[in-house]
Amino acid sequence: MPKDYTALPENQVRRSDRAVEDEGWIAEFLAAAPMGVLATVNEGQPFVNSNLFVYDSAAHVIYTHTARVGRTRANLEADQRVCFTATSMGRLLPADEALEFSVEYAGVVVFGRGRIVEGEEAERGLQRLLDKYFPHLRPGRDYRPIIPEELTRTSVFRIDIDSWSGKRKQVGDDFPGAFLYPYPSSDAGAGEA
Repeated sequence: MPKDYTALPENQVRRSDRAVEDEGWIAEFLAAAPMGVLATVNEGQPFVNSNLFVYDSAAHVIYTHTARVGRTRANLEADQRVCFTATSMGRLLPADEALEFSVEYAGVVVFGRGRIVEGEEAERGLQRLLDKYFPHLRPGRDYRPIIPEELTRTSVFRIDIDSWSGKRKQVGDDFPGAFLYPYPSSDAGAGEA
């Protein structure tokens, strides 16, 4: 008889052989991941939005930001429940049978509550984002520090983490035929109208 997944904890990984239970690994993965996807809901309709983000390990929260007005903010004002994920893709793994083709991957899924933050906390969240993505640049030295007027042009969100899970698939370096996905260059489509 199949498991009733609706009765299991939301952060339980189906493939226990790929579950990562090391909280340190999960925290490090979130600290290093370049992008994440925030899922919100409004009246039963899911909505996802790709975001730059930063994990604050001391507070055990995630900060992200988006437009001052829009779907993400409206959804969070209606329902604070969120799901957030960050993933990475490793090598593609060919096989002799179509159903056995696979891929290496790693990822974290977070369940929690999202809310808009204001004032000093919003400024700290934005500065943490700048520090993560532009660590070689410093406020007051390389750019003007954040000013209150700028905070009125964005929405800063904090995700209070209720639970999380990690999942990873890795195979040995000697896997026959393994290769990296050929991502297009970052300028693909540039100049097209």
